[in-house]
Amino acid sequence: MKLGVNIDHVATLRQARLPADVRGTPPGYPDPVWAAGVCQRAGAYAVVMHLREDRRHIQDQDLFRVKEILSIKLNLEMSIAPSVRRTAARLSPGQITLVPERRAERTTESGLDLFKKSKAIRACVDDFSRRGVLVSLFIDADSRQIQEAKRIGAHAIELHTGTYANQPTQAAAKREWLRLKEAARLARSFGLVAHAGHGLDYENVKAVAKIRELEELNIGYSIVTRALVVGLDEAVREMKGLIA
Repeated sequence: MKLGVNIDHVATLRQARLPADVRGTPPGYPDPVWAAGVCQRAGAYAVVMHLREDRRHIQDQDLFRVKEILSIKLNLEMSIAPSVRRTAARLSPGQITLVPERRAERTTESGLDLFKKSKAIRACVDDFSRRGVLVSLFIDADSRQIQEAKRIGAHAIELHTGTYANQPTQAAAKREWLRLKEAARLARSFGLVAHAGHGLDYENVKAVAKIRELEELNIGYSIVTRALVVGLDEAVREMKGLIA
């Protein structure tokens, strides 16, 4: 199983200390470019960066600077907002992952509802597919959403694991795990590549890594916080070892 490391919260720390008149203007510390390089050397399969419409952490120039130094995949998480699409089109990353986005949320709270704004989502999928960019859709473990992802023409899906990660009991977590496993199986039966992510840490990831139908896990917050104790290189290597 492959590991994609989300480095958004490296940029969150940088933004917290930049003066308002230069927010997001490199250089700044910690630098997402440095973080991307560490993840690459530590054996990550991909670097994940979410360009939000409000640019609260990752900035446009971060993406282009990171792409210059990577030999592994750059996975750009994004909404279908016009300003974000324009940047993504100029960047041409290895993959985009379409995610829902609300300005009030602290982090992504659920999967995309593909039946809302379906025409706009389809247009975005078609646009980037023509550009040769792999397109993934971040959705809940729901059979209707998976079927719609196939109809829309996505290459892959990423199953939202936040519901699984937030269950208060082992029994409830097991039920959500079974939903994830069945969703991944269904996606594969439709010819979709199955990824998963959100809320995964060094404990709950172990069960998810046993779902053989999943090819890639995208994890950020727990790796960045673990890095405060052991360093980013070791934090990536530890997570990679757990899911191998």
